[in-house]
Amino acid sequence: MNKSILNTDNQYFIKKNIDTDISSLLLKKLNFSNTTQQEIVEQIEAKKRCKKKLPTWFNTEGIYYPNKLNIEQTSSEPTAQYKANLVSGKSLIDLTGGFGVDSFYFSKKVAQVTHCEINNKLSEIAQHNFQKLNCNNCTTAPIDGLQHLSNTAVKFDWIYIDPSRRNDMKGKVFLLKDCLPNVPENLMLLFEKSNNILIKTSPLLDITNGLRELQFVSEVHVIALNNEVKELLFVLKKDFLGIPKTKTVNIKKNTTESFEFTHGKPIEIKYSLPQKYLFEPNGAILKSGGFFEVAKQFNISKLHQHSHLYTSLTKPPQFPGRSFKIHEILPYHKKNLKKRFKNQQVNVTTRNFPKTVANIRTELQLKDGGDTYFFFTTDINFNKILLICTKA
Repeated sequence: MNKSILNTDNQYFIKKNIDTDISSLLLKKLNFSNTTQQEIVEQIEAKKRCKKKLPTWFNTEGIYYPNKLNIEQTSSEPTAQYKANLVSGKSLIDLTGGFGVDSFYFSKKVAQVTHCEINNKLSEIAQHNFQKLNCNNCTTAPIDGLQHLSNTAVKFDWIYIDPSRRNDMKGKVFLLKDCLPNVPENLMLLFEKSNNILIKTSPLLDITNGLRELQFVSEVHVIALNNEVKELLFVLKKDFLGIPKTKTVNIKKNTTESFEFTHGKPIEIKYSLPQKYLFEPNGAILKSGGFFEVAKQFNISKLHQHSHLYTSLTKPPQFPGRSFKIHEILPYHKKNLKKRFKNQQVNVTTRNFPKTVANIRTELQLKDGGDTYFFFTTDINFNKILLICTKA
């Protein structure tokens, strides 16, 4: 950590050039006090990524930023706030502290937070930033979190861990045992030090596999921001033997859509041809696998077992997703549809349909945008159909 970056002139330059094109900055020959041009540019790049994701850090004077990859990998403020509301008590240890965003928000709910980070430089950065943010109950430990846990006699009210995928995974479907730290392998140690464990994973993890690998899971949380799933959370309670609850949230600018159900209960639902309204659950529900539960709780019918679109004659209040009014139902015949809709501006979605949105746009020569929504899907009779809708 080069503290010369924090001097007044360097900080002024970073702030002044936050919206300057990075390539143009690199082409200039600039001189800075006790630091390099590359270091200053890296601070600008990282800070710029925090403008929307981490506004508290962005708007606080004297924050030191790690490389932009660390910013990409950290929690956003809304998801960190959500996690903080799941914990309480006197003590929490964050075994994979990183840039410290989660630890900062945990510190608002827990009396004392221990931030462990194996990367010494990142640990030093987090410590500096905690001071700037007036976070006085976060203690940093530049050490491997599991090693620190093994060495201490302290028991914590909560353990938080965010295992990362190994670099050799290359986009494959992964298991928790394929991550670092290996949580399933170390569950015994974790439960020796706490009765409550919160695990964050990438949304790419298969929830069923996660439940299979872990023990004593009481809750699974699926967190989306503006309909994009960002995190999966597993809450483990020592000796819990019940059926885990699944809770989904879609955090939007002015509201939050919440939906929950008990994982694994068999449910019977209704199927139907399209009626007056069409419903598309948000991304968090789709990731959770609660396809039958959302139909049951809102008394709506599924169009097809694999379509994950729903319909009814009436519009239920506060549906957690998008609601549309169906104006027309057409069979999918490419020539007829192209003749009728060529060059029209519409929004296109496909569900349980053999062609992609890009394929359909090209084939039918559709423009993007407007107030009309085309849903290409398969109905209960296995017919390929187009639903022409507007938002309800």
